[in-house]
Amino acid sequence: MLKQINLKNKIALVTGAGKGIGKACAVALAQAGAKVIIVSRTKSDLDKVSKIIKKTKGSSQSFICDVTHTSKFNTIVNSLKRLDILVNNAGNNRPEHFTKVKKTDMDYIVNLNLKACFNIAQICTKKMLEAKNRKKLGGSIINMSSQLGKVGAPIRSVYNMTKFGLEGLTRGMAIDLAKNNIRVNTVCPTFVLTPMVKGFFKNKKFKKDMIKNIPLGRVAEESDVATAVAFLAADSSAMITGTSLVVDGGWTAQ
Repeated sequence: MLKQINLKNKIALVTGAGKGIGKACAVALAQAGAKVIIVSRTKSDLDKVSKIIKKTKGSSQSFICDVTHTSKFNTIVNSLKRLDILVNNAGNNRPEHFTKVKKTDMDYIVNLNLKACFNIAQICTKKMLEAKNRKKLGGSIINMSSQLGKVGAPIRSVYNMTKFGLEGLTRGMAIDLAKNNIRVNTVCPTFVLTPMVKGFFKNKKFKKDMIKNIPLGRVAEESDVATAVAFLAADSSAMITGTSLVVDGGWTAQ
């Protein structure tokens, strides 16, 4: 029997929800029936996402927060009645050749892509576990990784380091939380047409070289990633934990 992507009566939190993949995930989860808590640093971005969700007759609540500010994020999560789903999406990159990586840039990427992801996941897990019937309710944590959590790439050594680390964190979390029926997985996209990637693609040679590495011959749309996230968030993936859903057009198959 086919299991539907149905998130009715679920509460989902999405970080980095103001733009790009996070925005698409927030809208998709709302369309699937979840009440979505959207978190971003920028109020104007959150307002735009809230309007989109409202137009689709979905439900959302927004909070302005830099996810590296752990105490503020903790306060937000503790104010929630319940939490069932986390999309741990906030992240960034500053591409540099390994020999030219600046300490300030490395610290920024590691603090955001790895340390903040750990802290967010831990805070949200503790909130999930407050529900006495959590094992029956289940739960899902989706850490936003990358194809570069599977393979290396030029001028992305620090980004590689953080995403490989996130893959390891996900597997460890999945083992620890399985007894509570909280599933933990990653989604690993290829280059997606987000505002950040559009900036990278202003370099025409870079864009051409990247698309050459994708057997399907195109970059991903935000909706490709959001659909994968919605699948992992719902009971449609109830037996999937501790693994990766790779949305890379065949990049890592080579």
